[in-house]
Amino acid sequence: MFLRFQSAVPNGRGAYPGIFAMTNGFRDAGLLADEDAEWVRRQNAHGNRSYTDPSTVVADCYNATVNPGARSWFKGDAFNLVLMARRYTRLLDRYEVPWVELRTERPGRIVYEDPVQVVAVPFTHEVDWPLRGPSASS
Repeated sequence: MFLRFQSAVPNGRGAYPGIFAMTNGFRDAGLLADEDAEWVRRQNAHGNRSYTDPSTVVADCYNATVNPGARSWFKGDAFNLVLMARRYTRLLDRYEVPWVELRTERPGRIVYEDPVQVVAVPFTHEVDWPLRGPSASS
């Protein structure tokens, strides 16, 4: 099982940013109270110490040309990382920022994987569609 926490609405580019990007965006825009901005700074520092940034291992994992729409998913059994994410969702809730939790067994074409997360390009093309009609030769 894979989990993703992301914006419930697309941003100006049509993407659905993850909760860490959303929270950092609110902080950078000065929309968080000082104590919440400090909490985000501390949590981000902890996350940077504890978890690998996939782009430091696979430089083009988020490259829009090579891996269009690539996004991060947590592994369902990555308890501490999921718990950390849920803390971010509670902060977003306090600011009435809409987010959703997605769950899947197949997040897409995996371009990076470590013990707690994957980066996957979503299935978006006809070739990825699991249901196929009868072939023309049938």
